[in-house]
Amino acid sequence: MKRTLVIGAGFGGLALAIRLQAAGVPTLLLEARDKPGGRAYVYQDQGFTFDAGPTVITDPSAIEELFKVAGRPMADYLELLPVAPFYRLCWEDGRVFDYDNDQARLERQIHAFNPADVAGYRKFLAYSQAVFAEGYLKLGSVPFLSFRDMLRAGPQLARLQAWRSVYGMVSKFIEEDHLRQAFSFHSLLVGGNPFATSSIYTLIHALERQWGVWFPRGGTGALVQALVRLFQDLGGELELNAPVERLEVQQGRIAAARLADGRRIEVQAAASNADVVNTYARLLGDHPRGIRQGAALKRKRSSNSLFVLYFGLNQQHSQLAHHTVCFGPRYRGLIDDIFNHDQLAEDFSLYLHAPCVTDPSLAPPGCGAHYVLAPVPHLGNAPLDWTVEGPKLRERIFSYLEQRYMPGLRSQLLTQRIFTPFDFRDELGAHLGSAFSMEPILTQSAWFRPHNRDEVIPNLYLVGAGTHPGAGVPGVIGSAKATAGLMLEAHR
Repeated sequence: MKRTLVIGAGFGGLALAIRLQAAGVPTLLLEARDKPGGRAYVYQDQGFTFDAGPTVITDPSAIEELFKVAGRPMADYLELLPVAPFYRLCWEDGRVFDYDNDQARLERQIHAFNPADVAGYRKFLAYSQAVFAEGYLKLGSVPFLSFRDMLRAGPQLARLQAWRSVYGMVSKFIEEDHLRQAFSFHSLLVGGNPFATSSIYTLIHALERQWGVWFPRGGTGALVQALVRLFQDLGGELELNAPVERLEVQQGRIAAARLADGRRIEVQAAASNADVVNTYARLLGDHPRGIRQGAALKRKRSSNSLFVLYFGLNQQHSQLAHHTVCFGPRYRGLIDDIFNHDQLAEDFSLYLHAPCVTDPSLAPPGCGAHYVLAPVPHLGNAPLDWTVEGPKLRERIFSYLEQRYMPGLRSQLLTQRIFTPFDFRDELGAHLGSAFSMEPILTQSAWFRPHNRDEVIPNLYLVGAGTHPGAGVPGVIGSAKATAGLMLEAHR
């Protein structure tokens, strides 16, 4: 019997496979690596558990919906823990802003930075909520397959001034420079330059205010395992260490997948959660559609890459929040360097993850598991040798953290590892080592993004960060809902 194939067990692939299997469609999920999760891989070393990728869960309802369509209670598989504050934002001048869901506390902190911005923040929040209602609740899981779909959304996008940048829209409401940074950095969480990404992405602020920020007990890897178990409990089949080399096209449709081990698997339909450029350029590299679309996608703008440093310490740092954003001395200039220049900047801004603040079980008793990431240019902009640059940047970041945030860090180190743009390219198959697929500018969003169903090959589908609506855990789970709707319609 021909099965439906999903390539890649990241969050998008898992969510899609669950929806298909729950609807009675026999689904085979193939993962190239030795563990599921994609970017949400897990490293374990000396009793430490390190979540490799996404650590911010902002729409628990999207996750809960996967269990509802499967007819299973989420509580049997997973526990989500609230994170407060959502983020601690820190600047080199000593200013600190604890961003969370307490309106009165937020306004007191805003007042301390600039009293006039309290009223401005209320207006910004109202704008963000309007964008959230239109861009996320209405359109976040609706596929844009024709330009008519874009035209229908056009009046709302125009009303919300989608042509403005995130930073430009924040600046319309907020005067003080620190606060402008505090309310515009969110687009970086999905690979977007705040000075170029559409203001539609201000919806992330309202999304967090709507549902809060959460963390799975046991780490993001526990969420991956919960979804895997749900898929398998429904009768779905997952194969690890099973990279797909080619998709065969016969009579204009995907007929089979060729695996690296030589197997040929006949399929009813195929959905790719792999990198969107490589899906066309490599998996369909011997077919005219793959050649043309792969070349076209390579001309698009890719999001930035990341340098990630994982480390375990022999003690905890109770002064840290779960999520800390460490702003460097520059904001606009650094972001311009990351997205537009061909060198590594001398300074950096960092995201510091300290999950043991919420869940101490991720490290041995009394110890702390951490990771810190710095946004860096992708390999197309800055073709650096990361075997050289990686260790140097690691030492600069360790020195910076030890001096400003984590006294004694080096003497407390038990384990460490780095993940560079080379690893995004080689381990994850990410085009140019991009961490978030295509850059989420307006002309690469919605209909302008690769579609959830291919325009030429009718039983080829996309899911994940490279298709609509885009990157981030809510985004890729939303893409799975959109793609599943198309696949189930075709199946019926």
